[in-house]
Amino acid sequence: MASDPPPASKPSSVTPFIPASQSLVELTIGVVVLGSILSAVLAGANAYLGMFAGMTVSASIPAAVISMGILRFVRGSNILQNNLVQTSAASGEGLAAGVIFTLPALLILGTWSRFSYVETTLIAGFGGILGVLFTIPLRRALIIDQPLQFPEGVATAEVLKVGATHGGGVGIIALAAVVGAIGKIGATGLKLYGETAAWATYVTGKTPLYVGSNLSPALIGVGYIVGLNVALVIFAGAAVNRWIAIPLFAELGDATAIIVDRASGQTLADLLADRDLTALVAADEIHYGATRYLGVGCMLVGGFYALIRLRRSLLSGIKAGLDAYQKTRVGGGHTMLRTERDMPMNIILVLIGLSVIPLFFIFHHFVGSWGISAVMAVVMLVAGFLFAAVASYMAGLVGSSNNPVSGITIATILTSALLLLAMGVGPEAGPVAAILIGGVVCCAASIGADNVQDLKAGQLVGSTPWKQQVMQIVGVVVAALLMAPLLNLLHEAFTIGSKALSAPQANLMGSVAQGVFQGGLPKLFIGIGAVIALVVIALDLVAEKAGWSFRTPVMAFAVGVYLPFDLSTPILFGGLIAWAIDRALRAEGAAGGERRATVERQGLLFSAGLITGEALMGLVVAIPSAISGDAKVIAIAGGAYHDLMWPGMILVAIAMTMTYRAALAKRP
Repeated sequence: MASDPPPASKPSSVTPFIPASQSLVELTIGVVVLGSILSAVLAGANAYLGMFAGMTVSASIPAAVISMGILRFVRGSNILQNNLVQTSAASGEGLAAGVIFTLPALLILGTWSRFSYVETTLIAGFGGILGVLFTIPLRRALIIDQPLQFPEGVATAEVLKVGATHGGGVGIIALAAVVGAIGKIGATGLKLYGETAAWATYVTGKTPLYVGSNLSPALIGVGYIVGLNVALVIFAGAAVNRWIAIPLFAELGDATAIIVDRASGQTLADLLADRDLTALVAADEIHYGATRYLGVGCMLVGGFYALIRLRRSLLSGIKAGLDAYQKTRVGGGHTMLRTERDMPMNIILVLIGLSVIPLFFIFHHFVGSWGISAVMAVVMLVAGFLFAAVASYMAGLVGSSNNPVSGITIATILTSALLLLAMGVGPEAGPVAAILIGGVVCCAASIGADNVQDLKAGQLVGSTPWKQQVMQIVGVVVAALLMAPLLNLLHEAFTIGSKALSAPQANLMGSVAQGVFQGGLPKLFIGIGAVIALVVIALDLVAEKAGWSFRTPVMAFAVGVYLPFDLSTPILFGGLIAWAIDRALRAEGAAGGERRATVERQGLLFSAGLITGEALMGLVVAIPSAISGDAKVIAIAGGAYHDLMWPGMILVAIAMTMTYRAALAKRP
């Protein structure tokens, strides 16, 4: 991260596919209708998938492909319209993630017996709208000023450009998409092999040593796009957790102090006491119940540090927006490039103010105190902007699919709960109040991360930013209006919080909120994680001062610490492929020029295809599972082969080899 970012008003050096001087029809009724429909569909699919499997599917690329397939039959449709459609659709998916990671905790805590339509809609809708509004100054700060990769945004733009040119890379993307799709349907749908290859053994009587890798071709593509430096730092964070923190905890930690199921009072010690517990399961349980909170501490410190480093860009972004508004008022707005026009800052500020009012009254409805409700509203605004910025930065760093929004939300709920506890809020209202703040902030952060990816795609294809921002709000509103009925339908069919629909993130949020007021929260791990983050920051400052090319971005390290180890491994593989390709180019004597540009584009297209195929097939596989309520509905032999690892390992090796060869291939 640069120490002194350039002013936010500086025009982008990126040459868009559609130049700023060319104006195409973008925002039409058809675009709004199609974007709204896809927002609703993808929000529903991801709401179920997130509570069922603990993860959601990135919607930008699937929505772009679907939009291209539909709008190709509409005369006069263009790449910018397709981009607006996928922007709206991605907002629906992002809002679903924000809601399901938090609000089901109110059912699990017993506060609600079903989802209140008014309260759920207002929390989701205004939380998501705040996320859109917060990303407007962030667009300038992160997309224009910062050298971030935005893996899914870049991949989406490449898919859109290939679709617009009816060739020029279609074959590369299609071939890679087949590989990505095979990986997803084979592991998740047909369950012919496992989604991870992992091994663990007890080094001593109770110390597990773990190695493993997710078998996702898409993560290879993400690693290629972010590059070796970031991939190595993510892997280093994962290694510190799995190879240092978990063994130390197994030997020295007090597992009786870690509550993993507050409803039953079960502790981590109860789980680990099982004599037949494998080393693999023991390592996962220690990570989930204890050492994962090291990543929360890293994110808290790293998030504040990122904001401090971005402060000039953020402030100049806001100033640039106000300056643009003043120019428009005096008739000088026409001098601004079309591709630099954001929603006017006066409208942004008014909408932020209007969004806070209904949320304030919801807070008062639950806590019954005007003063505490006012504090909650202020905390919500500050935390919402802070963590929307952090989530957006991490999306640019490692992508939306690997963005630990749940970790950011834990940090929000933890901070809010501690503040409420200090204000004297009791153990009945306190956890609920913290969950409400977390719900708004989670929606804002999730929307922020997805929308900045879409704005990056818009920058590359040449969209008008304010029109994308309008479509982002449209997608949020449509998804928010449908969220409560959808969640009630799922609750009546499967019972949220049960084994059929466990909602793991919401369970965790409820445990954190209650843990602050009733004890049992692993505060020590959060504190240690904060100290580790300070060390990583110090290393990065040394590297910056020395002028080294290798850097240690603290948020990438925090992501590695927080997420499961197996996700970092294929990202590292992808980064190594990018490094190997660079070495091969240098050996050819092509350190720059047209040859390097061609290789970089071909590698990017293949990586985008891997992500596209897996994302599309993820949605396809989710449909029969959502209809039947059975994760194994299309599994071969009832999923009897889901423990096999070698087929997925072969597929990952094939994906790596094909990425390398596709990038370096010499084509006419």
